Amino acid sequence: MLKLALVGAPNCGKTTLFNGLTGGVAKTANYSGVTVETRSGKFETLAGATVEVVDLPGVYGLDAGSVDERVAVDAILGKLPGETAPDALILVIDAAHLRTHLHTVLQFATLGLPLIVSLNMMDLAERDGMVFDIPKLEAALGVPVIATRATRSAGRKALIEAIDANRHKLESAAVARQEFDLKDLQRQARKIANEVIVHEPAMNQFTRMVDKVVLHPVGGLVILFAILFFMFQAVFSWAVPFMDVIDGGFGSLAEFVSAKLPDGLLQSLIADGMIAGVGSVLVFLPQIVILFCFILLLEASGYMSRAAFLLDAWMMKFGLNGRAFIPLLSSFACAIPGVMAARTIENEKDRITTIMVAPLMTCSARLPVYTLLISAFIPAETVWGGIGLQGLVMFSLYMAGIISAIIISFVLKLTATRGPSQPLIMELPTYKVPQPRDFFLGLWMRVKAFLKRAGTIIFASSVVIWALVTFPLNVEFKDTIAGRVGTFLEPVFAPIGFNAEMVISLIPGMAAREVAVSVLATVYAVQGGEENRDGIAATLAAGWSLPMALSFLAWFVYAPQCFATIATVRRETNSWGWAGFMTAYLFALAYLASMATFWIATAVGL
Repeated sequence: MLKLALVGAPNCGKTTLFNGLTGGVAKTANYSGVTVETRSGKFETLAGATVEVVDLPGVYGLDAGSVDERVAVDAILGKLPGETAPDALILVIDAAHLRTHLHTVLQFATLGLPLIVSLNMMDLAERDGMVFDIPKLEAALGVPVIATRATRSAGRKALIEAIDANRHKLESAAVARQEFDLKDLQRQARKIANEVIVHEPAMNQFTRMVDKVVLHPVGGLVILFAILFFMFQAVFSWAVPFMDVIDGGFGSLAEFVSAKLPDGLLQSLIADGMIAGVGSVLVFLPQIVILFCFILLLEASGYMSRAAFLLDAWMMKFGLNGRAFIPLLSSFACAIPGVMAARTIENEKDRITTIMVAPLMTCSARLPVYTLLISAFIPAETVWGGIGLQGLVMFSLYMAGIISAIIISFVLKLTATRGPSQPLIMELPTYKVPQPRDFFLGLWMRVKAFLKRAGTIIFASSVVIWALVTFPLNVEFKDTIAGRVGTFLEPVFAPIGFNAEMVISLIPGMAAREVAVSVLATVYAVQGGEENRDGIAATLAAGWSLPMALSFLAWFVYAPQCFATIATVRRETNSWGWAGFMTAYLFALAYLASMATFWIATAVGL
């Protein structure tokens, strides 16, 4: 009985074809040591021959990285226990993605097994305007190529006829495996695709034309960094008018409350605790909205996957692969979804490496801290022909986290997560105009999450900190509960330039980084009363030195100031060891970076 294996990339319609051939009647196999299932069934050809067909997990090539891919390749090679190798392969490829999937066909052709190529989903490809020269494709590959529509009986008939017509070749072929170079096969696949695709949609042609520029190994990187630089400049400069409105609104609200309520604890709680604390964080909402706008536009347009592809070769040099780009980019919004997105990385060591460095990406919770100190200590002037100095400093802080992540990942791959990185194989979508509904829905979900934090964690923290800096009543700040805690811990942080107020802000800041701004606003509002309520940035500029501010910024570049992130790392790695290691090295890095920053800035006279 002829045994055929269905092979193809994920989402190419392979399982639909299997169900159509077998009538959905199949048995599953589960092999020791793995949880990946393969399914096998039988069908009868038009000539009356019985054929066994095996549906294997999706695979892009012979370089198996995930468990699914290893099972598929082992099944083809006859390495699964109790199973024989198939006599031949049916390579199923999505006709609309012929350019991407052809290299998979060429890889499996090197095994020496007989092949039939099923050019599947032809109805969808033709609907989109794709036209193929199938005889030329057959000649180029040297194997039968059959146009199929797996969802219809008529669409599978030609494939069954091809199996009958080639049955003798499929059963009696001699297997002679050949060595191959993946890059050569990819070049060959592109050449074949250019020859056999007679017509394709205008958007596909536009995509290839643009990709020649944005995927250039040098020019593409310049474009990528220019986009990122522009994004961070915009985050700082575009948001200023909106931030002024929000800041003025909360200031007026605090003055209104102070005027309506008599002096006392209630007035202080509402004006100095609630309004000063929550308002000091909500004022940065415009910047967060602008940042998310850029990220969502890059994702929806199709450029994000290009950035991952472009950076793959560079990231592999430092122990990561291109698949890590999207989890790391997600970490710019929040490290938690970034850590969770690392699940898409099949190679376990690459996944651990990505998780360990994800918190080094500057999440949106750091943005209020950065903006507050940059506004207070960096003048709003331009340098180098019109570049905003404040935006440049912001960009430098983000780059410090990125460069540090690269260095740490390189060290990890030489030590704790040693092993080869997995090459990146991915389908690049065509460029698209983002759908307004999806864009604004995604933006609202992120804004909603920020507002929820402001209304829960930050609000509660502001009230608690107000109580700690207020009681006991009628004493100096150093004698309040918060003052005593800060005074107790201050010697530990004195070598890096922190005062008691800075130390106090770090503790509740472990719940959420932006709480540090709320704490500073509450502490200084309570200490200074009306004169400090007008602007926390002005208050810090008067009370801190520039080396202290730079040291505080350096701390927030590295410190794991978020319990939720640590808990997520524990869950995703299923190990307190990895979570503890990440926490320890980040705190050590933060302390050393802050110390170096403070003393160097002091030494040069800043």
